[in-house]
Amino acid sequence: MRVAAVALTALSVFISLGRLSAHRAKPNQTQNHNDTKTPNQETEPKTKNQPHIIFILTDDQGFNDIGYHNPTIKTPTLDKLAAEGVTLENYYVQPICTPSRSQLLTGRYQIHTGLQHSIIRPSQPSCLPAHMDTLPERLRQAGYTTHMVGKWHLGFYRKACLPTRKGFDSFFGSLTGSVDYYSYGSCDGPGLCGYDLHDDEGVAWGQEGKYSTTLFTQRARKILESHKPTDRPLFLLLSLQAVHTPLQIPKSYIYPYRGMANVARRKFAAMVSTVDEAVRNVTYALRKYGYYRNSVIIFSTDNGAQPFTGGSNWPLRGRKGTYWEGGVRGVAFVHSPLLRRRRRVSKALLHITDWFPTLVGLAGGNTSQSPGLDGFDVWPTISEGKESPRQEILHNIDPLHKPPAHTMKWDVSPEQPSGKPKRPKKPKKKKILKQKPKQKAAFRLKTTKKPRTFSHHAAKPKAKPLPKAKLKPVPKSKLKPKTKVYPQNQRPSHYYPHLKSHSSKSPSVSGTSRPKSQPPVQSRVKSKSRRNTSQNLSRARTPRPKSKTEPKLHLKSKSRRTLPQHQNMSQPGTLQPNPRPTLQLGLQPVWDASVQAAIRVGEWKLLTGDPGHGDWVPPQVLPTLPGRWWNLERAASALPKPSTLKNVWLFNITADPCERRDLADQRPDVVQRLMARLAHYNQTAVPVYFPPDDPRADPSRHRGAWVPWVHGDEGEEGKYHGVYKKGKNKKKRKKPKCPLCKLQAFFLKLNTRMMSNRI
Repeated sequence: MRVAAVALTALSVFISLGRLSAHRAKPNQTQNHNDTKTPNQETEPKTKNQPHIIFILTDDQGFNDIGYHNPTIKTPTLDKLAAEGVTLENYYVQPICTPSRSQLLTGRYQIHTGLQHSIIRPSQPSCLPAHMDTLPERLRQAGYTTHMVGKWHLGFYRKACLPTRKGFDSFFGSLTGSVDYYSYGSCDGPGLCGYDLHDDEGVAWGQEGKYSTTLFTQRARKILESHKPTDRPLFLLLSLQAVHTPLQIPKSYIYPYRGMANVARRKFAAMVSTVDEAVRNVTYALRKYGYYRNSVIIFSTDNGAQPFTGGSNWPLRGRKGTYWEGGVRGVAFVHSPLLRRRRRVSKALLHITDWFPTLVGLAGGNTSQSPGLDGFDVWPTISEGKESPRQEILHNIDPLHKPPAHTMKWDVSPEQPSGKPKRPKKPKKKKILKQKPKQKAAFRLKTTKKPRTFSHHAAKPKAKPLPKAKLKPVPKSKLKPKTKVYPQNQRPSHYYPHLKSHSSKSPSVSGTSRPKSQPPVQSRVKSKSRRNTSQNLSRARTPRPKSKTEPKLHLKSKSRRTLPQHQNMSQPGTLQPNPRPTLQLGLQPVWDASVQAAIRVGEWKLLTGDPGHGDWVPPQVLPTLPGRWWNLERAASALPKPSTLKNVWLFNITADPCERRDLADQRPDVVQRLMARLAHYNQTAVPVYFPPDDPRADPSRHRGAWVPWVHGDEGEEGKYHGVYKKGKNKKKRKKPKCPLCKLQAFFLKLNTRMMSNRI
């Protein structure tokens, strides 16, 4: 019995120990089970919280072409959505179509994609870089279904360039820059036209007669209807063709604007109303099919308006295709129930490149897989009203832009041929300013020293010497100008840190000129000359005689300071106010002011080169179109250019948003610092890719439609090695004078204006 009792006791102890070990093991098993479920539990709410993103992009809608800026434009839907969301009043885009769309989809500046110059025309073998990821690709990796409806305008010469190969699951719209609203015909100049409406990668024949804005809206509603919002999040890019030319509109939309005398403005306003109706139908579909409560609606224009075709950027300066505020400040707002602070106006500095990281971050994606982004995640700025992480914007650097041919020649001895200066005579002889617009710009200054050749029109007349008693003696080594003349076919770099000094007698940068121009002259500065405080940085002004009332500055040639070429300008506070403009000798010029460029740093904006047509155009003052639509997006303007030779502008955009007060002369220190930023960005730029037209793109070779014409792995990008310039080595033939032709053209233009002004 005792043995049995001991055995039972030992068995009970063993069972209890087994239960205890099993009980201790259960928490660990539960913990491990929870650990395995943690990723699933994190991804499930993440999928539920991913918002549906609806991005509505309009074309050529200006600052004054929306109801909350201009009550005469009737946009009740847009006004309501903006009032209930966040209106972006310090938002910037690019001045023309292709650059804005490329920066939206890549999040990178033009200088990093090779699309710095102009647009991608239908016949050009160019598109987005193949190695660069896009916004829809990143959203699709995050679990989104992506769709695009409307205008592409990012190249299509091969199938790898199509929207369906750049991250979109479906595409319905046009591939070129401008199509007819009813026939869907698109022309790349006279005689080169074709059909341009595509469904995915095929041509969508049989849609003629349907208004494009209505057709695109119907396709967008069909996508919303067929997709189930609870399954996967949706990204829809509705890129409307409106309000781009041609000005075509159903008659029913014109009636509310019958009081407008300007025919173009009346049609343009009616087209804006069709956009408003399209947005109303899309938002109605979002509510009807269950998207709205978990959606983000973004409305944006791609560039400023074209006043020649009825648009208006008033009161801003400039127009589409220019780097003035009228060309780059965009109309935009964000409407969403997910916004934490709604019904407000945001004046935070934003740019179109910011949408890439913002939307990828909002979708739960990873932007670390997209190196080289120039945009910032600005969702906390939009949703919560926090400070914008963006402090500067590079509008662009276009080394290929050809400014107007304003050339002037400064010659003391006109009888002497160019390149063979005559021996200088007396220094008291007055200099004669001659203007020869059909001759290459070259200055030859006649002084007591050896003549020097200046590149283009960046110099001023020599000032009379000051009395010797007021100046300190200067070593003879500094009195002799050292001149270095470069050949005309040698292209200057965009910045010249090797120059030792800068004054009115030796301009450090050339004036507005062709991309290939003579570099500035390297020389020493005489201390016996009168200097203006604005001459350090305000290059290429028209030469004018000195005023007797000008103050005489007594300066030492030894007073020099070196400006750092790449100073960090990310914070606006680094630009300290300068109470008194002073002349700074010895500043190293870091940027060639003849290059077309524009940058915004904090409240300051700098423009160099030829920024474009810079007038303030009130609504309805331009009733006629000076040329066909394809001439409006070329470098040459249809209107005569002013005769000014100025190529540096500086504005305080916060205090002067309309750019009416140029501060380049008063704040040379700010000009130098912003030029240093331009030089910094230019070091990161890739070569410009602007190939010639390919005759294989002719729609007549493809059943009358614009389609990809390069097949297989044929690489056009390597074929042209980047930049191509038409007529580089061709001499232009002089047209014979024809007084009768000029008279006929005058009456033809007069008749066109009279007919277009009819009501």
